[in-house]
Amino acid sequence: MFVTTFRISEAAALLGVSPDTVRRWVDAGRLAARRDEHGHRMVEGVDLAAFARAQIESEDGTGHSSARNRFRGIVTEVIKDAVMAQVEIAAGPYRVVSLMSRQAADELGLEVGVTAVAVIKSTNVVVEIADHVRTTS
Repeated sequence: MFVTTFRISEAAALLGVSPDTVRRWVDAGRLAARRDEHGHRMVEGVDLAAFARAQIESEDGTGHSSARNRFRGIVTEVIKDAVMAQVEIAAGPYRVVSLMSRQAADELGLEVGVTAVAVIKSTNVVVEIADHVRTTS
């Protein structure tokens, strides 16, 4: 059986936080990690997934929506014309772009530097395997 493991920096990238934050979580006992043969801290994929899920559940305060894909981030660009607006959000390492009416963007007060949550509901989602997967036996 193969077990996927992640270095602290890889776990941080997946969680959208700094490696120091992940180290603090490990030191505080919030996230399980072990040391490899070189003394580096490693997080098992199962533990990381459980931690990520717990983080999502604790931050998702809505509970009143069927949309489960929520990306909190900062607005990095807003382009408006007379009718439409294009809003770009940086959510961790991800870029989310939304097209909406200018009226909606104005009513929400969307401008560069504002925090926002991109709520995504889709009928088609493509899942790909990541290029760098570390496994141990």
